[in-house]
Amino acid sequence: MDWMIIEPSLEAELSLECSCREIREARNLEQVQELCVSLTQQNFHQGLLLRQAVTHIGALESQRTLL
Repeated sequence: MDWMIIEPSLEAELSLECSCREIREARNLEQVQELCVSLTQQNFHQGLLLRQAVTHIGALESQRTLL
């Protein structure tokens, strides 16, 4: 399952680090709360999508082995 190994580019890692630093430096509690709510909702939906995708890939791989 090599396709599940994530190797982000240096650019992607730097972008993530910049975003994390912005959050750490935030002083507006309301803004941070809204960000947390949005991230929690996004994480929920992405988790469902990922679970459905992996299930679908597994079904396709099972069909392929039967052929």
